[in-house]
Amino acid sequence: VNILFNSFYLVYLRMQGRKIFQPKTFYVASLDALVPQDNLYRRLNRAIHLHFLYASTSKYYGTEGQESLDPVVFFKMMLVGYLNNINSDRKLLEYCADSLAIRLYLGYDIDESLPWHSTISRTRQLYGEEVFLSLFREVLQLCIHKGMVRGKRQSVDSAYVKANASMDSLQEKAVLEDAADYASELNEHSEFKVKASMKKAVEKHHAWKAKEYKGMPGHVDNPKQVDEHGHLIRPKYTSNHTHYSTTDSDARISVKPGKARQLNYSAQLSVDDKHHVITGALADYASKKDSDSLESIVLQAKESLAQNDIAIEEVLADAGYSSGKALKYLEQANIAGWIPNHGQYKSEREGFVYNEEQNQYECQRGNKAILSYKGIRADSKGYEKKTYRSSETTCGKCALREACCGKSTRFKKIDDSVDKPYYDRMHDRLTNNKSYARRMVRLRSSTVEPVLGTLINFRNMKRVNTRGIQQANKHVLMAALTYNLHKYLRFLTQERKTAAHAMKISAKSLKKGLKTLLLLLFILTGTIPPEIARVNR
Repeated sequence: VNILFNSFYLVYLRMQGRKIFQPKTFYVASLDALVPQDNLYRRLNRAIHLHFLYASTSKYYGTEGQESLDPVVFFKMMLVGYLNNINSDRKLLEYCADSLAIRLYLGYDIDESLPWHSTISRTRQLYGEEVFLSLFREVLQLCIHKGMVRGKRQSVDSAYVKANASMDSLQEKAVLEDAADYASELNEHSEFKVKASMKKAVEKHHAWKAKEYKGMPGHVDNPKQVDEHGHLIRPKYTSNHTHYSTTDSDARISVKPGKARQLNYSAQLSVDDKHHVITGALADYASKKDSDSLESIVLQAKESLAQNDIAIEEVLADAGYSSGKALKYLEQANIAGWIPNHGQYKSEREGFVYNEEQNQYECQRGNKAILSYKGIRADSKGYEKKTYRSSETTCGKCALREACCGKSTRFKKIDDSVDKPYYDRMHDRLTNNKSYARRMVRLRSSTVEPVLGTLINFRNMKRVNTRGIQQANKHVLMAALTYNLHKYLRFLTQERKTAAHAMKISAKSLKKGLKTLLLLLFILTGTIPPEIARVNR
């Protein structure tokens, strides 16, 4: 028994494979044969041809010197980086060199060396923003031709993108004490006049700094002071009014509720509501309000869609995009906006009625005071407002004066924004179509917000690895066009599966129809084979 057991055991050991790796000096292999036909990068290469970039980038090259990096190879590397959420140029090249499929996509054989990471950085800085925008529109056109974009309704939103700069790089702005005198001197010798409010702005700036450094907590007397860990201690409250980054002067201090202050850019997106394809993308200063960026992002989306004979009819946005300037632009562009008015807007004044013909407010209580129009004035924040005011003789004797005007004030004053007619029309649109407006709010949040989350977490838009507003704009455009391109590839795959499923159903239906036709033929001729008759019986 032992002899038989040992014999079978030896046979079993011979059946077990043992792979021994011995590197060869020379290989005979084809890179094309090693990459599967349905690989992502093969499909990507078939989906979009980037040869048009040669003409777009030709103006950035001279006729002498060493040969540069191929523009098509550069943008293919960019696509690989954004598809795989790689933010570093060094890590990107390591990733590309380690993949056979990416080497085939880039056109680099197994024994070829990829470019240096510094070449990628210099090439990115070399090309202008219009090259990246042209590539974005080329991908958008592919989506439009496949029926993925309707264009009628666009959802707009924004998100902060971390700048490539630390808060430790902040430095206090230097404001000249004689800035007002210098401004008046410039006005004398130049056709470009400096605003007369320069002196007031300078004084306000100095007052703000004095308040920050002397009245606010977290004040540090010595700006070079460090803590026990050797970290530089900076004031607790910093602002774009008083500080700028020496690393990236275009980055702006901004903060979201519950998060720390940091230097950011603002990424603005316009997303179509049909298949959530991005129709507009740009980077703006984080210190700007969303309402100030609405015109730029809608204009870019409008121009991109107009190249394909598509017109925007509606724009959905949150209350952050509500301003007189934004609403005025939408009306002039014949675009219906669905934007809730900001919290300071008041559709009506309690106890007062506005007389449009007389341009005055009329009190409906007490002494029936008339609030006459006094002109347009700017408030502390610079917003222009129409002022309406009553006389002291009328309101001073009113029994409701203290509740209406205040304990010591003897007149009533009402301030309205000069853009109130735009706010009123938006308010009427939202209130007269409440069910539709609620649906637009849900549609906006379900359209653009998931796209922003995907870009930030999976398409490398969380942080900019370059410096300057122009480079940040390229970064946002690349993330957006990569998102669209990946969605386009998935749509093609789903389209092929749907077509194959339809063909399968058609084949089954044809087979069933032939069987039925044959059975009818047998019945009419009176010759039914026994097998068929038995089955049908």
